[in-house]
Amino acid sequence: MSKLLVPYYEHPAEQPEAWDALIAAAPSLYGVVLNPANGAGSSADAAFAEVADRLRSAGVRVLGYVDTAYGARPPQDVVREAARHRAWYGVHGLFLDQVATSALQLPYYADLRAALAATYDTYVTLVLNHGAVPHPGYARIADLLVTFEGPWSAYPPAGPTGPDTCHLVYGAPPDAVAQAPVHCLVPGQLPHPWGTLPHCLEPVR
Repeated sequence: MSKLLVPYYEHPAEQPEAWDALIAAAPSLYGVVLNPANGAGSSADAAFAEVADRLRSAGVRVLGYVDTAYGARPPQDVVREAARHRAWYGVHGLFLDQVATSALQLPYYADLRAALAATYDTYVTLVLNHGAVPHPGYARIADLLVTFEGPWSAYPPAGPTGPDTCHLVYGAPPDAVAQAPVHCLVPGQLPHPWGTLPHCLEPVR
């Protein structure tokens, strides 16, 4: 059964009806990515804390957004930001963005996984957003690999699609069909496609 992983980067106070639609769609969701300030930010946001609590109460997996700069960001900075996500928003895990695809960075991400696990008192769900097909070794590190992020005009991608892969597609038409078991196909376009929900979740206005 397919599931939606929704990176929705809008403030709950500005788009409350969209967050209501996400919470109502709980059974169809793999998870929702929280991104208060291109990451956790420097201080807690009460509106995001409230919506995170509602998502958890609905049984939705909540993931905190953290950029890794393709393995160039100091690991301790990633771990500190992950800890803020956990303390402020009670996330179940992390959505690591700008993740490398090469085998050269595998040790960086393997060490990062171990360090993150040590900071949580429960299992950490880890989603790696490569945006392209990575080296097979990353499958041993993550719970879910995003192997495509891009426009509908470039979809579907080349490469294998396994049970632990996800596709994030923007500029998608209403009748678009995903080729991965976990996915998010939204109508939005660059520069801010993840300010829109999948067609099936758009609230009635």
